[in-house]
Amino acid sequence: MASRDLFDLLSLDRPLQVADIGAADIGEAPIYKDMVDSGLAELNAFDADPRQHAALRQLYGERVRIFPQVVGDGGPATLYLAAPQSGMTSLFRPSADHLAFFNGFERLGQVEREQAVNTTRLDDIEGLPNLDFVKMDIQGGELAALRHGTAKLARCAMVQLEVSFVPLYEGQPCFGEVDVWMRGQGFIPHCFTGLKKWSIAPVLRDGDFRSPFNQLLEADIVYVRDPVRPGGLDPDLMKAVALLAHHGFYSIDLAGRMIALLAARGVLPTDAFERYLALVNAGA
Repeated sequence: MASRDLFDLLSLDRPLQVADIGAADIGEAPIYKDMVDSGLAELNAFDADPRQHAALRQLYGERVRIFPQVVGDGGPATLYLAAPQSGMTSLFRPSADHLAFFNGFERLGQVEREQAVNTTRLDDIEGLPNLDFVKMDIQGGELAALRHGTAKLARCAMVQLEVSFVPLYEGQPCFGEVDVWMRGQGFIPHCFTGLKKWSIAPVLRDGDFRSPFNQLLEADIVYVRDPVRPGGLDPDLMKAVALLAHHGFYSIDLAGRMIALLAARGVLPTDAFERYLALVNAGA
């Protein structure tokens, strides 16, 4: 569980606001879980599939606010529902050609039913606070959600997105388009938390369709507000970067840079950077 030592060093007077858009629990612990469990952050979880809500409640209890809205551009759309365990329910129709290119995806991407829905712009969702960190995995819908959530994201410190190198859905924006948009909003890539390759049909490696050779499929990439020229960054945003970098990604160098800059500005005590390094060395 995350320690409060850095939280106290940064003199934060509120928990961070985290949003997970596409929060279905498919067996992977999200990077924010320890912070939520420790009271350092509050979770706003989005999942339009009601089949996923019970698992989220079981995992977080009263520490989560669940939003059932389908996040998008605010217009009508079709939701293509796949099996819950596949994680492939999307506002985009699966691409038969691209699914067939990869071993196993014709089955994983099979649509069980279609549902007409009205999407909601992120900026229009009542009860959603301004966000410090966003994790988004909505099977191709990430860019539309971002474009219609700029107000809620105006003070966002870091964003974790699933991006695709080869689209599995018709009309799905791929990594290059998402990356250009994020840079235009003042973010730069910080790290990949996962890079997924997949085997190309019909060749199998060791008889396992999940065992890849070299073909890139998708990745989870983390963007941070540009720390190269941080002069215009709000101190509270810089504090959020430091906390997320440390507890979310163990990016000690990024957290340390924010703390050193805050100390140089007089926002934190002059010895804050040295105290931070002491916490790191003590294993905090």
